[in-house]
Amino acid sequence: MRHRRERLRWVTGLLSVLALLGPAVTTSPAVAADTQKSTRVARGPVSWSADLSRVDADDVNVRFVQGALGLRRTDTAATATTAGERGYGAQVLAPRTLDRPVNRVRAELSARTPSGARVTVEVRGRSADGAWTEWREAAGTTAVALPRTVATVQARLTLWDGDGRARVDGLRLTADRGPEPRAAGAAAAVSARVFATREGLVGRTTANGHVIQPSDHFVALPSRRGLSPNGSGQYSVRVCGPARCETAPVWDVGPWNTRDDYWNPSSVRETFKDLPQSRPEAQAAYESGYNGGRDGSGRLVANPAGIDLADGTFANIGLADNGWVTVTYLWTGGSAGTSFPTWGTDVRVRAQPTTQSREVSRLPGPTRVTVSCQVHGERITVEGITNDGWAYLPDHGGYVSNIFIDVPEAWLPGVPTC
Repeated sequence: MRHRRERLRWVTGLLSVLALLGPAVTTSPAVAADTQKSTRVARGPVSWSADLSRVDADDVNVRFVQGALGLRRTDTAATATTAGERGYGAQVLAPRTLDRPVNRVRAELSARTPSGARVTVEVRGRSADGAWTEWREAAGTTAVALPRTVATVQARLTLWDGDGRARVDGLRLTADRGPEPRAAGAAAAVSARVFATREGLVGRTTANGHVIQPSDHFVALPSRRGLSPNGSGQYSVRVCGPARCETAPVWDVGPWNTRDDYWNPSSVRETFKDLPQSRPEAQAAYESGYNGGRDGSGRLVANPAGIDLADGTFANIGLADNGWVTVTYLWTGGSAGTSFPTWGTDVRVRAQPTTQSREVSRLPGPTRVTVSCQVHGERITVEGITNDGWAYLPDHGGYVSNIFIDVPEAWLPGVPTC
């Protein structure tokens, strides 16, 4: 009996402890997993304040003084092809790598803009393959939707202020993930037949801060959406003339218009949405009297130009005078492949993986290319590096030695054999 009473007291005590701890619930592993899932908190938006004090080489005519960003000089226009604009400056802010995928960005700008001055904020994103989306203006506090989910976000501030009194005190960015954009299959980059003019303007400054040199290799397009930071080829075109093709970075804005991204479909084109894709507004104005024959600034259009070519590019593709060229806007493509940076100047793209084969294109400077596959070809040595690997660039229709792909591996990682 004594042992039974002690056991009864032990059981009673155990039940009392369990009562204090709460009711016991027995669940299967599947139910337990569901319970854990139901208590998981979804991650919300991520916000950060931009560092305006960091003014460096890819910024144009701006300075940070007394806690605010403003223009450094107001007596010159930094956009070579729109010389009438006084007081122009731009700051490309440091990219922000996030701990979650996002596809929407909202900008809260704190700025002092006197009459006649304006400040714009543009944002873009970089996906896991290293490719950037186009710049998109973030107007007011409305979130701008990016065309695909990205892991890195970057902003660009642009000031127009002829009197030099505008000040940007702060910029706060908030990114989150909304409904996924409609998935699109891999598509070739957009190409168009457009009229090209020679930019010239040696000694002037482009919209991204490059001082134009004789025999330069770059182009100007009439929209800031595809403007590369100074020294980069993040947005590049392949332009083909009578003699050959060349790949050149977009470093200036023009000719004629500054908000005419005609390579985009009407659904996302910034202005002139009633024009068909690949038809520049200046061409429509010149040929058919669109907009009264005037550009977006009201000037009478004197030629149908949709692209300006720097002197080196103009001569290299075989133009002796302004004329029609075929342009491929390389960042618009969804070609299957992997994106890589390149290095070197005047890098030839060959029809076959050998230096004796025909040149089909040229990379005047560092740029970003899509590689679909690679092969073993001619073994060559450049600056002490020897390699027989050649990368096929579908956007250029030819091969380039793996030596010029700016990665440490001789055989490109993750790229199949052709």
